[in-house]
Amino acid sequence: MSTALRTAKVPPSVAIAEGGEGPSPLSRFLRLPIDPWLLLAVVGIGICSVLTLKETGTGAAGSASYYVLRQSIYLGIGVALLLLVSRFDYSLLRNYPRPIYAILLLSLLAVRALGSSANGSVRAIQFPLFSFQASEIGKVLLILALSGFFVERLRFIRDRRNTALLMALTVVAALLVMIQPDIGSSLVYLVIAVAILFIGGVPGRHLATLFGLAVVAATLVLVAAPAAGVHLLKRYQEERLTAFLHPTRNAQKQGYQQQMSQIAIGSGGRTGSKAATQTALNFVPEAHTDFIFASLGERFGFVGAAVVLSLFALLIWRILRVVTMARDLFGATIAGGVAAMVMFQLFINVGMTVGISPITGIPLPLMSYGGSSVVSTMLALGLVQAIYARARGGGRKAVPGAI
Repeated sequence: MSTALRTAKVPPSVAIAEGGEGPSPLSRFLRLPIDPWLLLAVVGIGICSVLTLKETGTGAAGSASYYVLRQSIYLGIGVALLLLVSRFDYSLLRNYPRPIYAILLLSLLAVRALGSSANGSVRAIQFPLFSFQASEIGKVLLILALSGFFVERLRFIRDRRNTALLMALTVVAALLVMIQPDIGSSLVYLVIAVAILFIGGVPGRHLATLFGLAVVAATLVLVAAPAAGVHLLKRYQEERLTAFLHPTRNAQKQGYQQQMSQIAIGSGGRTGSKAATQTALNFVPEAHTDFIFASLGERFGFVGAAVVLSLFALLIWRILRVVTMARDLFGATIAGGVAAMVMFQLFINVGMTVGISPITGIPLPLMSYGGSSVVSTMLALGLVQAIYARARGGGRKAVPGAI
């Protein structure tokens, strides 16, 4: 062999074929791409959460740093889990929809058996250092289970019985959440299911039928049944769900939170109020959880609210982009379910603080204080990053039925 041939550079593929060593599996694993804009949005919202919690008041047990410290820990754990999940092959979960769904139901039933009561609800299992809210992690499990079932039964996509089966599986889980009671999370479950059906490409008439049934059910539960003296929900639940339609009728009871929230947001003005009396002095109940957007608006004003909403817009845009670039239908439906989960919670939470949607107890993703909500959302976004990594790192394939 000539000197020129011996000294010439050999392409990596040729070197590997001739027995040379290519990148190790671990190296390829770590080199998987990650969406920097999605990660930026997540970190930005987390920082805004901590800054807002710092301004909400003294916190629990008289400690001003109580919420800040614990939320920072939750966010740190969540980011670590996001990065870890983003490195794994999500498609391995496609073959296990039944075990995943079983885990979902068992976790919800465990809350009924072992959960501790708080404010009249049994929603979490209390451990020494943290509480586990099964309905939050259940959102992620439901996305995985329904996506797996949908892909498994893809050949029946135009059969209305298939759509009915998937919705029935969702309704069972949603009912277990509703009896906690947690109406907000049960609505999120239903929205996730509809989003997965839509992304998967079920016929439009199926979705129209579901919408019609939802309208009929809401009318029956909130209007017709109470008018007949039958209350399918507890009286206070009915009043909370309809209070936004007539906020001044019971301004000292059911409409109180929304009234105080709107006052807080209005007092923030353009750049925020230094006093922030409405939230700091507890005129707005749950200012660190369900009504954290009111705290944000009062303390940081229109500018602060605009920054947070812009970060959410960036986050949702990147998730929807992953829906279109996923390598398979399983990945597309997972990303679509996560997008629906984030968008619905964002709209309802912000809406209830400004008086345009009912009070349902839905947290603002990554902003509201709470370990279960933060960690579950981070896990869901980790799955989105995993789908992005496989799409960018392993080529791109057509996705049947994806938008």
